[in-house]
Amino acid sequence: MKNLILPALLAAALLSGCDQQQKAADESAAYTAPNLKNVKDINKLFDYYWEENSRLFPLEATTQGDNRFNDQLPNDGTRAFREQLRAFYQKYLDGLHQFKREKLSVNDKTSYDMLEYDLQNKLEGLKLNTWMMPFQQFWGLPLSMGQYGSGEGVQPFKTAQDYDNWLGRVHGFTAWTDTAIANFRQGMAAGVVLPRALVLKMIPQMRAMETKDPTQSLFYGPIKKLPANLPAADKQRLTAAYQTAILTELVPAYKKLGDFLETEYLPKARASTGISAIPGGPEMYRYLVKTWTTTDKTPEEIYQTGLAEVARIRGEMEKVKQQVGFKGDLKAFFASLKTDPKLMPYKTPEEVLDGFRAIQAKMEPNLKTMFGRVPKTPFEIRQTEDFRAASASAEYNQGSPDGSRPGVFYLPILDATKFNITSGMESLFLHEAIPGHHYQISLQQENTELPRFRRFAWYGAMGEGWALYAESLGKELGLYTDPYQYMGSLGDEMHRAVRLVVDVGMHTKNLTREQAIRYMMANEAISEDGATAEIERYMAIPGQALSYKIGALKIRELRQKYEQQLGGNAHRLREEYAGQNRAHFSLSDFHDELLRDGVMPLAVLERKMDTWAANEK
Repeated sequence: MKNLILPALLAAALLSGCDQQQKAADESAAYTAPNLKNVKDINKLFDYYWEENSRLFPLEATTQGDNRFNDQLPNDGTRAFREQLRAFYQKYLDGLHQFKREKLSVNDKTSYDMLEYDLQNKLEGLKLNTWMMPFQQFWGLPLSMGQYGSGEGVQPFKTAQDYDNWLGRVHGFTAWTDTAIANFRQGMAAGVVLPRALVLKMIPQMRAMETKDPTQSLFYGPIKKLPANLPAADKQRLTAAYQTAILTELVPAYKKLGDFLETEYLPKARASTGISAIPGGPEMYRYLVKTWTTTDKTPEEIYQTGLAEVARIRGEMEKVKQQVGFKGDLKAFFASLKTDPKLMPYKTPEEVLDGFRAIQAKMEPNLKTMFGRVPKTPFEIRQTEDFRAASASAEYNQGSPDGSRPGVFYLPILDATKFNITSGMESLFLHEAIPGHHYQISLQQENTELPRFRRFAWYGAMGEGWALYAESLGKELGLYTDPYQYMGSLGDEMHRAVRLVVDVGMHTKNLTREQAIRYMMANEAISEDGATAEIERYMAIPGQALSYKIGALKIRELRQKYEQQLGGNAHRLREEYAGQNRAHFSLSDFHDELLRDGVMPLAVLERKMDTWAANEK
């Protein structure tokens, strides 16, 4: 039961925020789910689906900029919530099937296929016992609470209501914690438990949230940044409310989780590595592979693809080693790349950033021949802020759909003098920035003709697959002329190929954590700590790491298929064929069509692109 025993200080402090939260609650209670039998316009059905989904998943709504439910945190671990989801998904699947697909427009057919795929996949997922493992060291509400509540994430902290809204979510966390522990216990009884190596990482994560001084808590961050225009009374009230919420709700919840994991769960955690070791594990892995890759490829197919890709990329690495005149084996070459002074030419962070700006400038002329449509959203390269640089990796933060907030490529630079160009500067920029995530995400968000469930959709197989495919465009864009930069790109590609081998190996072939770490270190220039973190990530979220390479290979396969079908020079533009009545392939047209409608399952993508190619003929 939700813990409502709050000190008088907090009770008094919350009074002025109650009216606002009550108003939101009243609006939510007043909402009536539509009867889909009366819906004749399929786009109306898509709108209804988005609205109900936002209400069921208010954290997702916040992330998408919908701030109506910012005070809500549903207890999504309960059986009642799962039954609610099952009814919701089935209702919309039945509603969708009322429409005749063959009578829909091309764009609506794609929307139909995507929603049908999603609903069927989610219904299938609800049959699995994944709820018995509510979170792990990589993903889950105890971690995302810190991201939302630190004041540095997507949860707004601009007005008094914003601050009161977050307290509403804090109140829901206590009930969620109790449910998570109960679900873990059911998993212990059924043998559905996490690996011991992961639990050992989770315990300190929970302990890090325990504090006797609320001002030292991560969750005190918003109070340190109270807006200057807030009335003094609100500042005083909210400061008291946050201190009390931290000490009486958040700290006890994290302590309860930490104590449970350490004293009760850890002794029952499994020594095995892969998910196949638990009851129902093989079925669970097949589902996760299907979900993350959006294909029907079997784990064995993916494993064999991984072995072939590792061998191919090793061959390319050997060529680079010979080109630069290195005499030792690949392992020794990897080691030399980490220490060679000429590969660390920078002295200041600004010089590193300028290095990335030079990459953008170098490829700009060729970029224009490969993309006819480019985003309106502005783009910036920034150094990652000091407060989070130590634990951050290079990343892309998407801009706002209206272009008011730019897309930003963030780069952590702890010591510019140790920034190594063989970390894959050129491939990193192609992946995280242009034409990778910035082009794909911005063009999707900017396309107002898409239903909202598509404008803000994410499928790693296509989204990460596109970004990895973008890395492969380096030579065509005039990059990778430096053998060391090319080696960096091969290292990035090898990392994604190794994932196919170790992920499937651990979860279907009894490959141990230690064997997987050694395999990764033997095939790429990565430290033991880095390899350990990667392998434990794949243990925590089976199948997710497969999406990158599978998606990139599918996009490359489609490009080659249409080059063969349509003929012509991939770099010639449509104008060169003006007046010529013959088939042609334009790489620019291919890329534009691929990105025009946003991410989607790979099978849906191929169906859409086949229609495009047929029209091109």
